[in-house]
Amino acid sequence: MGTVFSFDLRHEPSEELHAALRGAVALLHQVDAVFSTYRVDSPVSRLGRGEITLAECPREVAEVLALCEEAAAVSVGYFTGAPGGRLDPSGVVKGWAVERASALLRAAGATRHCVNGGGDVRVSGEPEPGRPWRVGVADPCRPGELATVVSGRDLAVATSGTAERGPHILNPHTGAPATGLVSVTVVAETLTRADAMATAAFAMGAAARDWAERQPGLEAFAVAPSGATWWTGGFLRYGLVEPAQVPKPML
Repeated sequence: MGTVFSFDLRHEPSEELHAALRGAVALLHQVDAVFSTYRVDSPVSRLGRGEITLAECPREVAEVLALCEEAAAVSVGYFTGAPGGRLDPSGVVKGWAVERASALLRAAGATRHCVNGGGDVRVSGEPEPGRPWRVGVADPCRPGELATVVSGRDLAVATSGTAERGPHILNPHTGAPATGLVSVTVVAETLTRADAMATAAFAMGAAARDWAERQPGLEAFAVAPSGATWWTGGFLRYGLVEPAQVPKPML
């Protein structure tokens, strides 16, 4: 998927867990083969060119496109599975794939784990009794520093922004790159939802704050081009927002 994935399992090694981990990695490779817009032979690429129909695609393609439609409706069109008029459900796929990998691990008994897909993170349980997971969010205005740290159990954290790839997220209503924010982090119960909603919120720009406040089970933290930050009312349940509180990342 053009990024790095990592797994952190806090269990004693066993053949069952190794098999589950191998299965999770195989699942991610399969998702990439089906949904990659960089592979000319992927079902999604062929569907976008009209070479095959949706019925001829693997069944998960219809599932993901339905999630795209749902995200578009919830976000009043600021999320789209066809940015620039080209079929590209990537705004859902990565979070959806990580969520599936996490579910596979839990089903195998690995209830304490973290799956990180290019900075979008799904945590399950806690790393050790009484201590929550901590997810650092890079500061797009201060390279090498953190803007916030999200802490919790059984939650998902997704960030959309310009730090890694520049202005690449389009505002579907204008067709131009979204520039009102440089970073939006969303905390939700699943990474499928967090990933899609972070993309939508970034496309909205300044309007994202009021919209995010109205979304049940979702909290957000954003950084504006000036470096100013805002967050939704419930974000403080998870995140540190004062610079003095945010630790420096380990080098």
